[in-house]
Amino acid sequence: MAAIVFFRKVSEDGELVRYAFGDDPDGFSRHLTMDRESRTSSADDGRTDYSFAKASRKINAMREERGQWPDRGMSVS
Repeated sequence: MAAIVFFRKVSEDGELVRYAFGDDPDGFSRHLTMDRESRTSSADDGRTDYSFAKASRKINAMREERGQWPDRGMSVS
């Protein structure tokens, strides 16, 4: 079974980066917040399901790879 999650940066400040994410790039229904220093994330709706974990891992991987928080992206498996 294939899984896909899209994400887009909504806001960024000195401490946090907030992303919208979901399986429809034209209608994100969820948000996650990433702590810039610890690089830990939390689901704004409290649901730490597969889609949340997939988006969070991909955002962190892209941050590590590029040295900056990505504006948008997707993860497919």
